[in-house]
Amino acid sequence: MRILNNSLEIADAEGQELGVSEWVAITQDRIDMFADATGDRQWIHVDPERAADGPFGATVAHGYLTLSMLPFLGAQVFAFAGNVARVNYGLNKVRFVAPVRVGSKVRSKVDLLAVADIEKGQRVTLQHTIEIKGGDRPACVAETVTLLMAS
Repeated sequence: MRILNNSLEIADAEGQELGVSEWVAITQDRIDMFADATGDRQWIHVDPERAADGPFGATVAHGYLTLSMLPFLGAQVFAFAGNVARVNYGLNKVRFVAPVRVGSKVRSKVDLLAVADIEKGQRVTLQHTIEIKGGDRPACVAETVTLLMAS
C-alpha cells in the first residue's frame, strides 16, 4: 500500500500509478446482497438458471456493485495520511466496459490523475480501472474526485 503523508507527497504523485489491489471474488452471494440492498433484482443478476440462457451465459454483477467496491479496493492501494478529512466530491466519468460474470475476480488499478489546491486543502482526481482476472477489457473505468480538507 502506498501512503501519501502530506500535501507535498500527494502533489508529487500527480500523474503516477499508485498501485493495484488484491483480487476479490464476485460471488452470487455478494451479487444477491447488493440486489437486496438496492432493490435491483433483474434476472441477469439474481436468477442463475435464467441467466445461463441469457446474453452473458451466467449471472453478472450490477455495474453499480462494481462501482461501489472502489473504496474497498482503493483502501488496499493507497491512503492519505495526516490530519485531513477525506470527502467524496463525486465522479467525472464512469464507464462499464465489460460484464463481471459470477465467479470472476476483480481488482483495481489506481492512477492519481490530478491534484489542485483548494481553499481548505486539495482536490484529488483518481482513475480506478477495475480489471477482470483473465479478461481483455476492464469491467469499469471510473474517475473519482476527492476533497482533502485540513482540520
